[in-house]
Amino acid sequence: MQKFILSVSGVMVLVLMIATIFYHQKSTAITQPRPPQFGQISENSMIQKEQEPEMLHPINNEKVTYSLQNNELNISFDQGANWQVVPVKMDQLFGGEYQGNKQELITDSYLLTENVVAFLYVDGAEWENESVRMIYSKDQGATWKESVIADPFSHVRFRIIDFVNDRFGYAILSGDRTMSQEFSQVYVTNDGGEHWGPTTNSEITRLIAGGGFVDEETGFLSYGTINPEAPDLYVTQDGGKSWHEAMMYIPEKYKRIFVIAETPIKEGDHLAVLVNQGPNGDYAGGLVKGKFISTDHGATWEFAMEVQPDEME
Repeated sequence: MQKFILSVSGVMVLVLMIATIFYHQKSTAITQPRPPQFGQISENSMIQKEQEPEMLHPINNEKVTYSLQNNELNISFDQGANWQVVPVKMDQLFGGEYQGNKQELITDSYLLTENVVAFLYVDGAEWENESVRMIYSKDQGATWKESVIADPFSHVRFRIIDFVNDRFGYAILSGDRTMSQEFSQVYVTNDGGEHWGPTTNSEITRLIAGGGFVDEETGFLSYGTINPEAPDLYVTQDGGKSWHEAMMYIPEKYKRIFVIAETPIKEGDHLAVLVNQGPNGDYAGGLVKGKFISTDHGATWEFAMEVQPDEME
């Protein structure tokens, strides 16, 4: 009988030990969270990364510069130390037929100075209803204004915005391109950008290559981007009321070599313009340009010299 009682007691002790171990394991499994799997760690990290805005870096080393990071336009007046967002949608900055690479703003579609910053943008959901507008600030981004330059203006390709002084500015636009023809128009403002109006049209339908004003009266339009054989430069000397073809006297040696006029500039007591070789130029490596001089406000131009690539600003 004593042996029987001892056997039963031993079995009971063994059962209690097994039950205690099982209960402890179950309790641990409930109270201790499972460590995340590798895939969960990566997914959580990616979500956190997407939520954190990317640190802004200036697009260049200029004092007044910009950034397109985080899908917004930011400007800085101190080389990237401080930033201000520009209240314009990114897709509006790249609207129209030509949209650039979207890694940087379209060349000449903006103006960045310490006194004024301005950006052209396209407004309108459909091409048929598009307009070209300008958003600008004259107090380093503290306040912003918007103005309508052209409404309607569809399929914009070429665009330039600039100011000659604090009052007079110009915008040059082209659009509705079909093969090698397009519509182009110059717009000017005389009140610092609040109101814009078109100048007389030049009636030229070749693709525009460049243009600009050197003062309130004298402006230029350069045409021909597809297989040009000679510069096609037009000038106004009355603020855009009329346009006429400028005469460029090209030495025989350089005919069909220097074929696209760039935008003329003031240089001392005369005007100067560089004429490049176009997309297919191969003279002296294709990068040499011809420099021409005008002493009659851009009506006629005489060849001055060749300009090497390392001599260009």
